[in-house]
Amino acid sequence: MSPVDEVLLPNAVAAAIRNAETQRWTTTELNIWTRPDKQAEQLGVLDAGKKVPVTGREMLGRQEIVLDGAARWVTSGYLSEEKPEPGPSLGGQCTNGTSVPSGVSSNIRAIHQAVCANFPEIVTYGTLRADGEHAQGIAMDIMVAGDRAWQVAEFLREYYSEFGVSYVIHARRIWSVERSSEGWRAMGDRGSVTANHYDHVHVTTY
Repeated sequence: MSPVDEVLLPNAVAAAIRNAETQRWTTTELNIWTRPDKQAEQLGVLDAGKKVPVTGREMLGRQEIVLDGAARWVTSGYLSEEKPEPGPSLGGQCTNGTSVPSGVSSNIRAIHQAVCANFPEIVTYGTLRADGEHAQGIAMDIMVAGDRAWQVAEFLREYYSEFGVSYVIHARRIWSVERSSEGWRAMGDRGSVTANHYDHVHVTTY
């Protein structure tokens, strides 16, 4: 019997659920899995800011939580003891002097305004250029990396309807409206840091 199969024995799962007294907060949107290994089926997406019981069991980069009385698995590292602080919101003024060209769409202008208001340290935005969606004025590259970039990406995902977002890409992960139930999906390696979107957040609108 494999280590995973041992963890998933009915008696072991029942004991883990019964002893799951510790609560943790989700710090980002998380895919919900039936088990910790590659045989897992995705059951849905758990929103950020949700409080869930944890069993303390971790395996293969995932940790076990309890949802509606059943054991489920999420990616490790995104559960916090403290409730996350409120994130960025709509509204506010852009005060850092940045702007976007007049040739971009109203959705791109709205995204720039909101990102600038909530993340004023970001001062470089890539909009119009000769290729693809950028040429149409419906795409923008927001030059930011690391944790801050994920905050921007999650902000755009949260308000996708208000901004008319079609899809968002960062760090070889993509979220799209058409496949929103799948959460952030992995992308193939395109070679460079920029091509893999590690140094910016890309957003395309309708």
